Amino acid sequence: MHNTVNVAQSNANRAPKKQASVNHLKWLVREWRGGELALLLVSLILAVTIVSGVAGFADRLQRGIVGESNKFLAADLVLKTPRALAPQVVSRVPDSVSQALVVEFRSMIVAGESLQLASIKAVSAGYPLKGELAISDMPFGDVYNTDAVPVSGEAWLDSRLFPLMGLQVGDSFQLGELTLRATRALVSEPDRGSSFYGMGPRVLINVDDMARSGVVQPGSLVDYRYLFAGEQSALASVKARLESALTQSDRWEQLDESQPRIAKTLERAERFLLLAGSFGVALAGVAVALTARRYSQRHLDTVAVMKALGAVSAQITRLYVGNIVLLALLATALGWGLGMAVQNTLFALIKDLVGFTPPAGTLRPLVAGAVTATLCVLAFALPPILRLRHVPPLRVLRRDIGNENLSAGVSALLGIGGLFLLMLWYTQSLVLVSAVLAGIVVVLGLAGALVLRLFSNLRRWAAGAGGVVRLALSAMYRRRQANAFQVVSLALALMVLLCIIAARSSLLKEWELQLPADTPNHFLVNIAPDQVESVDEWFTQQGIRSAGLYPMVRGRLVEINGEALEKIPDIDANRSSVNREINLSWSDALPEDNELVAGQWWESAPAQLPRVSVEIEFAERLGLELGSRVFFKIGGLPLEAEVTSLRKLSWDSMRPNFFLLFEPGVLENYPSSSITSFHLEKADKVVLNDLLRRFPTITLIEMDAVIEQARTVVAQVSAALELVLTLIIACALLVGVANIQASLDSRLHENAILRTLGASRQLIRSCLLAEFALIGVSAGVLAAIGAEITLYIVQTRLLDMSANWHPLFWVVAPIGAGLVVAVSGWWFCRAVIASPPLQVLRRL
Repeated sequence: MHNTVNVAQSNANRAPKKQASVNHLKWLVREWRGGELALLLVSLILAVTIVSGVAGFADRLQRGIVGESNKFLAADLVLKTPRALAPQVVSRVPDSVSQALVVEFRSMIVAGESLQLASIKAVSAGYPLKGELAISDMPFGDVYNTDAVPVSGEAWLDSRLFPLMGLQVGDSFQLGELTLRATRALVSEPDRGSSFYGMGPRVLINVDDMARSGVVQPGSLVDYRYLFAGEQSALASVKARLESALTQSDRWEQLDESQPRIAKTLERAERFLLLAGSFGVALAGVAVALTARRYSQRHLDTVAVMKALGAVSAQITRLYVGNIVLLALLATALGWGLGMAVQNTLFALIKDLVGFTPPAGTLRPLVAGAVTATLCVLAFALPPILRLRHVPPLRVLRRDIGNENLSAGVSALLGIGGLFLLMLWYTQSLVLVSAVLAGIVVVLGLAGALVLRLFSNLRRWAAGAGGVVRLALSAMYRRRQANAFQVVSLALALMVLLCIIAARSSLLKEWELQLPADTPNHFLVNIAPDQVESVDEWFTQQGIRSAGLYPMVRGRLVEINGEALEKIPDIDANRSSVNREINLSWSDALPEDNELVAGQWWESAPAQLPRVSVEIEFAERLGLELGSRVFFKIGGLPLEAEVTSLRKLSWDSMRPNFFLLFEPGVLENYPSSSITSFHLEKADKVVLNDLLRRFPTITLIEMDAVIEQARTVVAQVSAALELVLTLIIACALLVGVANIQASLDSRLHENAILRTLGASRQLIRSCLLAEFALIGVSAGVLAAIGAEITLYIVQTRLLDMSANWHPLFWVVAPIGAGLVVAVSGWWFCRAVIASPPLQVLRRL
């Protein structure tokens, strides 16, 4: 009996909660017909979709690139050194860390009468520690992966070496004093390109065969890479144990050090996407705020009646806040699903660029979407909803009371505060968020003031117009503030989209068109001194004009004005552009694409120290000026020189350029090779076969292929950005729809009066279409102006190009925006046309 009473009491306690949930759902279904809740739901869904999609994409991309970048190294940590470490040094590595050795150098291989310069890679067992080798049993055959390495006496050759050397699988060739048998075709290694010696056709051998070949001698140019894999704590121990045995030429490599461009590009892309997503969330939040304000205004009378019938403020709050919470939960769930679709679409658009299968998603984007929905509700939706609890019952008799709303300033501050918290959480950078948010506010403020000033003149322009145009201009003037915000927000999103479309489709093409027709598109490097005259003769025989053969000596800058680089506080001695061997050259005359900006070219009078000319940006980076003394190590030999001039280079000339040019007579006695560039039409590329046959040790770089690859990268990245910007434009259109909803009552009253005075439905429809089309055209024109200005700055300041205008922008943007805004505006204003005037006037 006692248990039965307890159960009954428990059921009685749960009954009100169940009834409350049912009431919320019934109320929500009934309120759905008003239209505001649907718009509120769509706005929240878009906000959650953008954030969960972009945040999830950035998170998966980052984790995928980190994993792939470790494969690019074939390890978690790499020690790069020009010398072999002593066995007792290597023995310091703890047993918990896996290790392998890679030695790379260039050497001739011989098969019968065929000779070929190849990149030799000698590897130990266990290589690679990350990733796998891709090989095939026949040249250009079916590819498969393996974690094995060639056994001693065997070699795996690049597929193109087999026909080039006249070899078959199983044939032998000579490497120095060693005979090796070609048993597999080498397709790819995970760390290919980690060394300069990785250029050209490759041969993979066992590290035990390297010493037996006799190729590597004291003074040989060899790249040793010690690979390590393990936990971060163990890798930190490896660094600490080996540090005392390292020299200035030795360098540790990890993801951020060996692939700095990948790390930086990832960081910038992630921040751009998240900030762009934040702008979309801001627009969606504005739509939420406008919709919530109209929703609360439409329920003032309902709340007054409920209070007159005995409802208290707490019940009112629970009812309306409960509806908003239910909408937020539904929007979060739907937004999560659409966000996953956005992630998969983004990865599909850039699948050729990333080159790996993205890892599985995590809970981070789901949490980000939920937090976004929560902050949107708290910052944008709840403030006007909570005002309903203050509506007095007396409003039933006096409709002029209870209309108080939050001021526009307070609403704006709440929205900006919520957006600031969202962006700060996404980017984890207070400085970046503050700068971007301030920029958005300034741009919107200036553009808004300009558009508002323009709209303020509409009354005067309307006086001189007639018919439909006059009515449309008058309607735009009456709602000029809301229309100005709609124009600016849509124009900003369209402007960014136009800039990205231009970068994707025409910017690289315009850059290429502005280059002279004979701009070099091929480079020859590693030309030996005894080949210079023969190569020059070959150019003459083929009728090809080269940019000139420039000698090149490798040297390391170690001191400036008697102070070591690592001790100069304003210089990062570990930067790849500083802590490496630099290409040095000499020239009697100033190269034709160089401009002297300070100092003088070589004088006839001999100087106390050898003279060197420095590129201006390189000099600024290192704090060099006229009279600075620089100290180099070239092949272990010292060289001190004085800076006597500064030069500005034209890097896009595609000619050999050097940071440091010495006067003649300084570097001639050091080991050197030469470099040149030349222009060759695509139809004439067949002559390159003759060049490579006659000079097999020379390395050819085809720049036209590099430019084509850059175009592909730009196209794929732009396609991904366009998807995100399309969502942002959808948010901007939602602001327009919310503006229409907010003005729906006044439009109904205005057009009911016009209908009463004899206006036809066709006239009302034409006025609405004209009004919304003018708003869209204004946004399109403003977007075209902004895009042209932005592209002008990019072309003239960043790319050093002459400006190119884009007349298609001035046609597509205004017409496209006008059509989209006109159609969407007319669709959501159908009630204005369809409602009988008598029915509308009776509500007044």
